[in-house]
Formats: sequence, C-alpha cells, structure tokens
Amino acid sequence: MAVKKLKPTTPGQRFRIAPTFEEITKGKPEKSLLAPIKRSGGRNHSGKMTMRYIGGGHKKFYRIIDFKRNKHNIPAVVKSIEYDPIRTARIALVFYVDGEKRYILAPQGLQIGQTIIAGSGVPPEVGNALPLSDIPLGSIIHNIEIRPGAGGALVRSAGTYAQLLAREGKYANIKMPSGESRLILQSCMATIGAVSNPDHFNLSVGKAGRKRWLGIRPRVRGVAMNPVDHPMGGGEGKASGGHPRSRKGLYAKGKKTRDKNKYSNKLIKNKRK
Repeated sequence: MAVKKLKPTTPGQRFRIAPTFEEITKGKPEKSLLAPIKRSGGRNHSGKMTMRYIGGGHKKFYRIIDFKRNKHNIPAVVKSIEYDPIRTARIALVFYVDGEKRYILAPQGLQIGQTIIAGSGVPPEVGNALPLSDIPLGSIIHNIEIRPGAGGALVRSAGTYAQLLAREGKYANIKMPSGESRLILQSCMATIGAVSNPDHFNLSVGKAGRKRWLGIRPRVRGVAMNPVDHPMGGGEGKASGGHPRSRKGLYAKGKKTRDKNKYSNKLIKNKRK
C-alpha cells in the first residue's frame, strides 16, 4: 500500500495523508461473513459512561475473521483483498476447495489466485499457517496463538511482524514487535509473513471531523480542567499541571503498572525497551 498527499483545496485536505487503497480488489464484503456490531458510546450494561470520548461514528458491520486457521491440509484460493473498517490491516477472502468461504488477515505480498494452506508439515510460504515447531528459525510471522487452538492473539495490527529466534524445550523464543523476547509453546499456530498495510502508521486524518466519523469525540486535556475535575487542573493562566497523571491520580509517563507476580513473567526472556 502507498499513501497520497492531496492538494490543499480545503483546510482539512492541507495536512491529510490518505491511503491509496490500490491493493484492494473488491468493494462489497461477503454477506455470509458479516455480523452486526453494536456501538456502546462508552456506556456499560447499566448505561453508565465508563469510557469518555467515545460516541457517534459511521455504522459498520463486523467481518468474521478466521484467526484459528483450523481447516488443516485443505487448500484455499485467495479471491479478493478487502478493506475492514474494524481493523487497521487488510483482510483476504479465501475459498476452500470444499466450498467454505472465510476471511483471514492478509499478509504483505499475498496475491489474488494464490493457494494457501494451514497445518503441520505444509511449506513455510506467505499466508500459510503452521505450528511454531514446523517454522524455520529466523522466519517472519504474525497472528500467533498464546494457547494452542485458541486462535491468533498476537501481532495482528497493520504492518507488524514477529521473528522466530530459537527453540528451547517445548517453547519457541519469539521476538515481538515491541522488542520483547517471549517464550510461546511450539504447538501454537502462526502465519508466515508480515501483516498487510504497513503504511497505516504514516496516515494523517487531517481534520477533527474525520475523527468523529471514526467514533472518537473531542478529548479534553487535564490542564484545561478545574482542580475539582482533574489532578492537573487549575492554576492561573497557562500554568503547568505538575507531574503528568490520570484523572484518578495515577502517574503517567513511565510508572510501571505491570503486576510483578503476573503468571507470564517467567515466559518473558527480555523485556521491551
């Protein structure tokens, strides 16, 4: 994918950096793989607002994605690369030889008409899903399971990838996009390649109205509030708000919040930078 800079015909266009969508081959989604998605507006089950600055936005359908890749040793042909409004990556519609249709996360380099397959012992090619025990060391992977059979949970956003570094007993050592090295069971599945749409991080929405289309409402800075509303509020004029902290008084900008007794600490070889 590439990005484009538009002519500044309006103030909103002046700073906008937009996607070209050149890799997308189909406009309308597969109806059988759609599900309704309800907008919460940041409210919980009792109607109380628990997340601020959420609301509005364009109506969307959820695309049912196959994160498990559990149709083993059944080939599938890639029919289209599509846009998904829910996620940053592109998705691919695949037709299995037994007639079933599924959406998968589209990796970079996936082509229309390409045949992909999942299972143990399949070739480690882009789009194929294998157990970590079968993937060659040094391979670029994404959509990695944490628990065998639970479906891919790690490395799913646009342009991200992990690398298989080593094998240690029943575990594989994976270098995550954050720089963290982590042990994951070798029986977990992963997909070969990096996630599509790597230029997503270069986009600029250009105007506040486009944020509203995405369902994001204006965010009020803590220093602009009164002392009764926020720990950083108050002061004469543009006085600083003191040490950055949340509305509940918890320090931001560097305070470690991870539980020191978290069960997965023993699986982390090197922490992220």
